[in-house]
Amino acid sequence: MARFGIEEEFLLLDENSLLPVGLSGDVLERIGDRPLTGRVTTEYLASQLECLTEPVSTAEAARRQLRGLRSLLGEHARALHAVAAPTGSPFTTARSPRLSPSPHYDDVARRLAHLTREHEVNGLHVHVEVLDEEEQVRALNRLRGWLPLLLALSANSPFAHGLDAGFASWRSMLIRRLPSSWCPPRFHDLDDYRARVGQLLALGTIGEASSLSWAVRLSERYPTVEARIADAQLTADDAVLSALLCRAIALSTEQRLAEERIDALDASVWTAARAGMGARIVDPLSGEVADAWAVAEGLLAEIRPVLQQLGDEAAVDEALGRLRAEGTGAERQRTAYRDGGREGLTELLRAGTETASA
Repeated sequence: MARFGIEEEFLLLDENSLLPVGLSGDVLERIGDRPLTGRVTTEYLASQLECLTEPVSTAEAARRQLRGLRSLLGEHARALHAVAAPTGSPFTTARSPRLSPSPHYDDVARRLAHLTREHEVNGLHVHVEVLDEEEQVRALNRLRGWLPLLLALSANSPFAHGLDAGFASWRSMLIRRLPSSWCPPRFHDLDDYRARVGQLLALGTIGEASSLSWAVRLSERYPTVEARIADAQLTADDAVLSALLCRAIALSTEQRLAEERIDALDASVWTAARAGMGARIVDPLSGEVADAWAVAEGLLAEIRPVLQQLGDEAAVDEALGRLRAEGTGAERQRTAYRDGGREGLTELLRAGTETASA
């Protein structure tokens, strides 16, 4: 059974103002050598932390690791009067982020220049194990066609500068400003992939292949294809749903996708970022425009044999049913803010890393 791994990014926010605060080093020191499955690390900004699972084979193993890691973050953030917020971008910002100390991050900041001041973004990255390198490229091409739907399902960043941004995924709009972002081209084979990455390196837009901002790429460290389209998720269950869908798509070798041009895919990513599951996007099976939920139903029919083989069918059906009933993360954030203001939103974000959920 192909394993998968999940990387989740969190923003440390002041519990009163919801402004990002540079406390990541303090939190890591407090966590220290406490035993846990998975890892907690710093990220690009000092207001960010990242949780990484060990490779897992089942939804339950992933859920257990994520809840343990989130619980640990929440406990230590609360002691610092902060929230480890599972959201794609902050409710508001002072536009003066501090970088985590690292020569790599210094190089990234030099290349991004002023963009760094607004690049407070958290993603959910899913690694799907594919041992054959040519098959990795084919799996990437399969995931590529479903990027708009995967974003629509995971949209979870509706606010910007203390206001409703009018987008379900404001993070996606911030990411769009980076070089080599959103949808990659369709690749013929591994040589084609490496040649295109080499061209971007020669341009100087990125310093190394691990800095690619494509929404799906090949990992430079692991034998995996890495989906990076999703916003950070409100709950561990939301994150696991995204991971299970990515794994099933990557492994569904019988798919017959329409030949999608990059402009149509990027336009669909834009509409998904704008309206979440209320969007109209290109159906990768037919090439026609359809409602996001109709595309989701087509995806489920397409990958159900693989879900059954992996033992993920019931988990995916249940999670999608819950998402239909409760709304995406963006919808839940908007409801919390409408009903309870900043305090209501703070409690929703804090609930994603509550100790009681472990």
